Formats: sequence, structure tokens, C-alpha cells
Amino acid sequence: MATTPESRSGSGSGSGPASRSTSRTADNSPDGDGSGSGTSKNRKRAALAVAPFLAIGLADVLLLLYWGIEPLWGFAILPPILFCTVLAWIVFSTDFLDDRT
Repeated sequence: MATTPESRSGSGSGSGPASRSTSRTADNSPDGDGSGSGTSKNRKRAALAVAPFLAIGLADVLLLLYWGIEPLWGFAILPPILFCTVLAWIVFSTDFLDDRT
């Protein structure tokens, strides 16, 4: 009688690490259907959450330029605004904070 990996582990139900990883990868979407439709929904929700802050930051840059301040100072604050916007978008789109609330 040949021994198979299932018979050596003592249970044939497939409770090993391989079965756990396949169940994790098969369920990528937050909805649990594995279709990935939740990903685009999260991206849209992230864009809607971040858009007002990006608009305020860009309006601030335009206001500084309109006031006649040297353009270098107006564009000096642009990279931090964009960095924080992209960082916030990543956090919202990947549901980074869902398991921490």
C-alpha cells in the first residue's frame, strides 16, 4: 500500500498549508465572490475620498501663484500635497485600515 501525503498527515480533508493558501488566493475581493469587482469599487471610493484634499491643495498652489508670490514657492508645496494624496489613495484603495478599526 503506497502512502500519499494526505494519508501521512492523518486527515484527508486537506487542512495543510497548501489548502489554506489556495482558499486565500481564490477570494481576492472583499465581497467574497472572487470576481475582483470590489477592487474597482475600492479604487472609486478612494478617489472620491481623496479628491477634496487634492482640490484644496491645488487651489492653495493656484492661490499662491495668483497672489504674485514667486512661482518656485508655489510649486515647492506641490510635491508634499501629491505625496500625501497618493499615500491616502493607497490606504483607502487597499482597505489597509479595515482590520484595525
